[in-house]
Amino acid sequence: MNQLQFVQKVALCIFAAAALSAAMPAEARTKHKAHAAQKTDQKSDAKAEEKPAEGAAPSAVQPAPAPLPPPGALNVPVPPAPTLAAKSWVLMDYASGQILVGDNVDAHVEPASITKVMTSYVVSAQLAAGKIKLDDQVFISENAWRGGGASTEGSTSFLALNSKVALKDLLYGMIIQSGNDAAIALAEHVAGSEQTFAALMNQYAQQLGMSSTHYVNPHGLPAPDEFTTARDIATLSRALIRDFPEEYKIYAIKEFEWNGITQHNRNTLLWRDASVDGIKTGHTKDAGFCLATSAKRGDQRLIAVVMGTGSDKERADANQAVLNYGFRFFETHKLYDANKPLATPVLWKGAADTVALGVAADVLITLPRGRYNDLKATMDVPARLIAPYSKGQKVGSLKVALDGKVLLERPLVSITDAPEGGLWRRFYDGTALWFKGNAATETQAVLSKP
Repeated sequence: MNQLQFVQKVALCIFAAAALSAAMPAEARTKHKAHAAQKTDQKSDAKAEEKPAEGAAPSAVQPAPAPLPPPGALNVPVPPAPTLAAKSWVLMDYASGQILVGDNVDAHVEPASITKVMTSYVVSAQLAAGKIKLDDQVFISENAWRGGGASTEGSTSFLALNSKVALKDLLYGMIIQSGNDAAIALAEHVAGSEQTFAALMNQYAQQLGMSSTHYVNPHGLPAPDEFTTARDIATLSRALIRDFPEEYKIYAIKEFEWNGITQHNRNTLLWRDASVDGIKTGHTKDAGFCLATSAKRGDQRLIAVVMGTGSDKERADANQAVLNYGFRFFETHKLYDANKPLATPVLWKGAADTVALGVAADVLITLPRGRYNDLKATMDVPARLIAPYSKGQKVGSLKVALDGKVLLERPLVSITDAPEGGLWRRFYDGTALWFKGNAATETQAVLSKP
């Protein structure tokens, strides 16, 4: 036998071994894996036999995620949402960001003084970045005095012309008293002018995903091309509570005195409902009476936005009805922890036998009370995962559905680095994959309860 014939026979043996491994029934491979686990000196041979049979669902080799925590209340039928005399309204769960119910949630409406929520968000962001300080002495320009002072007959903090006021007092005056003059003074201090500040507001709106909002000024008095939606206001409110919890506490203060004048917070729900801790009222002739509120009862927080009612009482009653409805008929659960393995499918050509998949951020969901055990969680992953994967790299997707409707979808990522294996491992797995032939690009596995 010459040297060429010898090499050909060795290659043929390698390919035959790989083909036998790929064709081995799943049951036989499982048994072999258990036997190989007792023989650590045979680990390299056993790794190839751990691969699943072609077409096998990943769930066949994956540990089940953590079982469901105890369900909430018994199954409670959910009646239709309240009927409100409003241009648009929405109810959002704070933890998950889900829209629970609403009407005309994406209709363009005037923001009125709810604009000041974005003004305070921008100011808070500038404070966090160290660009400004709470004890800054802010000059009250003629523009702020004339554009937002008492002569406008709008809401005002009664700031004195050419005076200097601490930034903290202006923030309180804008949020609690809804002072237009305070909003203008803050805008000029942060950005130099109202126009430049409005551009900054719109940049933050885009970053937050408020795709149907456009600001023109920092106070919300009527202006051409100024609009928002109930959904976008809820999105902004959620971001404010999440990103700047200390500044958000100002929204719960019921009164503020400045220049010898005490003014009460216009959000009357602060007196009516102890669970309410914000957020902001708004009113113009065209916008109607508007109110964004947030309330926390137990561990659950909801955000309600009602735009365009007929009176102060109507907007308060409408928000109260929406909040009560949400707390009565919906509950929020944490499904999965960030960076915890939900599945460990087989990894080809890798240094390890498997790769751990999970979610990059905690997954929470809000659903009708008593329906937790009816959730169905699935994941979509490639049929064959081939190294390398870096930590945080998207591998597939996680979907959670109720009654066939997908309530949320999140990326499935590798929660650790999964580097390539050595030369022999890559060659061996590559040969086995070649004999297995083409596979579906994706396979779906049903996960156990979250």
